[in-house]
Amino acid sequence: MTLTTRDEVDFQTLMGDVRPLSRGHNRAKTSPVRRAPSEAQLARRESAIQRVGESDFLSDDFVELVPPFDPLAFCRAGVQQGVMDRLRHGGYPVQASLHLLRRPLEACRRELPRFIRDAYAHDLRSVLIVHGRGREVDSPANILRSYLAKWLMSFDTVQAFASADSADGGLGATWVMLRKSERAKSANRERQQKRRG
Repeated sequence: MTLTTRDEVDFQTLMGDVRPLSRGHNRAKTSPVRRAPSEAQLARRESAIQRVGESDFLSDDFVELVPPFDPLAFCRAGVQQGVMDRLRHGGYPVQASLHLLRRPLEACRRELPRFIRDAYAHDLRSVLIVHGRGREVDSPANILRSYLAKWLMSFDTVQAFASADSADGGLGATWVMLRKSERAKSANRERQQKRRG
């Protein structure tokens, strides 16, 4: 497209006194506006860091798959067999429960540390985790169940765990016994001393 003389005149009229920038100065100077983060932004950032840190120690690397019809069972040294039997048969009250059924593995990996930490912080001892159980060894529910067994052993606060009996979910749920917190131990000692005194 060629410009006519009239178009050239109109263009020059529109441009008026506009002059090209000299070489070397053909960019606008911008300085980034840096504002201090708000309290809400800082809180969200801290929460995200904490959430990431909580699940970092739970590996989602290779896990040995537990056969779908084998019960889960684990206890630390010093846990009596009677405690394990009572745990397995639902002899302790459900103080809290976590439902992981049909949830993605990564979501479960994030939720579990928060749940265990909060239960321990509130002096809960017996909690139930519902995770499901597939019929095939490589079903998503059985993979989660296998990771759960691996992950629960990683918590210092977990004293024992066992698959629930059929009334509480059977092989699709796991009872977890948490150790007593120092606060709970201290309160227990005080009660014992009052009884004696």
